[in-house]
Amino acid sequence: MEDGRILEAKQLAGLAAYQKDAIVSREIIGRETGTITAFAFDKGQGLSEHAAPFDAFVYVAEGRAEISIEGRKHLLGQGDTIVMPAHIPHAVKAVEPFKMLLVMIRS
Repeated sequence: MEDGRILEAKQLAGLAAYQKDAIVSREIIGRETGTITAFAFDKGQGLSEHAAPFDAFVYVAEGRAEISIEGRKHLLGQGDTIVMPAHIPHAVKAVEPFKMLLVMIRS
């Protein structure tokens, strides 16, 4: 890694490691125009309902999660994707340990 950038190819699922009773995140790219972050959630961990001022794209790399958007629950598994629209309340909960890639676009 140089200047915060990953210079070699990596397996997506290996970018963030599970920790007991925790959420682990690793920013892959951070720019004014957006970010790409890998997350690892232990079973039962989650992000409480909140809204963001920009769209967020989620790709589930492994495991299963429940993602709520405006109170509507979506069960996602490995390979699934979903968009959480800007200014719309959403929440994330790990049904089992799971890893996701979060892409946020700010412009």
